[in-house]
Amino acid sequence: MSTIIECEEIERLIPHRFPFLLIDRCFDYVEGQSIRGIKCVTANEPFFQGHFPGRPLMPGVLQIEAMAQASAVLMSKTLKVDAKTAGIMFMSVEGAKFRRPVRPGDVLNMQVEVLLGRRNIYKFSGKAEVDGQLACEAEWAAMKVDLV
Repeated sequence: MSTIIECEEIERLIPHRFPFLLIDRCFDYVEGQSIRGIKCVTANEPFFQGHFPGRPLMPGVLQIEAMAQASAVLMSKTLKVDAKTAGIMFMSVEGAKFRRPVRPGDVLNMQVEVLLGRRNIYKFSGKAEVDGQLACEAEWAAMKVDLV
């Protein structure tokens, strides 16, 4: 059975908060290897006010950010990081591709895998789907950073 990581635990693991916390729940956590996460995209998201009025679309960069936050949950849980003292910080992104629009009412289903980990730097690959259709995919790097 999959362990569900609810919002309260996510907030203990990563420093992001509303309106920039872009994952609602994580599950299928495999220590140091992979995680799945979801973002329930609602019409009340602050970014929809300007992107785009009358035709709201979730910005692609925020889809990537949502996957990066899922990777931060994965590594924070694996490394037993407390968001008050350390964090997993986004460093770079490669090969980002956007395949379908993400709109209010969609559920963004993310799958993230660790490709490489050396010292405090990790490389990930991820994809996000809506209704079984690929919405975006990318690879990115992140680093564990002490915040105090």
